[in-house]
Amino acid sequence: MELMDRAALYSRAAHQAVGQQRKYTGEPYWHHPAAVAELVAQVAEGSEEMIAAAYLHDVVEDTSVTHDDIMFEFGMLVSGYVLELTDYYVDPEMGNRAHRKALERERLAHISPQAQTIKYADLIDNTRSIVLRDPGFAKVYMAEKQALLDVMQAGDTRLYAQAKALVEDFYRQR
Repeated sequence: MELMDRAALYSRAAHQAVGQQRKYTGEPYWHHPAAVAELVAQVAEGSEEMIAAAYLHDVVEDTSVTHDDIMFEFGMLVSGYVLELTDYYVDPEMGNRAHRKALERERLAHISPQAQTIKYADLIDNTRSIVLRDPGFAKVYMAEKQALLDVMQAGDTRLYAQAKALVEDFYRQR
């Protein structure tokens, strides 16, 4: 079985094992990483390892899967991308949301171009859902994403442009 297919199945199983659902739709959560992987697959630089990491980008944050599990199952490169994409500043003891997001933004500004490409795809898929279903939170979320895109510009230019356009469209329509 190909790396990407194994990652898709692994992601689906991990998210289903904890009963995770999308916040606004109630659909199975694994649809989100599948959409992120599809966006990454559409760009020429989207290697098999990047697509696999796109499928797996939330499993360490949201399930009992560890980075060691990812490394054992998918290798150093995929686990490295997943590690780069795993939120580090999540503990409320580290400060309020704005402070944690600022720390995370500084960290994400320095991750690999490949991981930034996956992060753009993640942002694109999440933005569509949040803007449509939670206009109040969208104001906070979009400001965070605008600031993130200002410092995270090393990934695929096409996905960056799509992500940037979503943010600009949001502010243009206000």
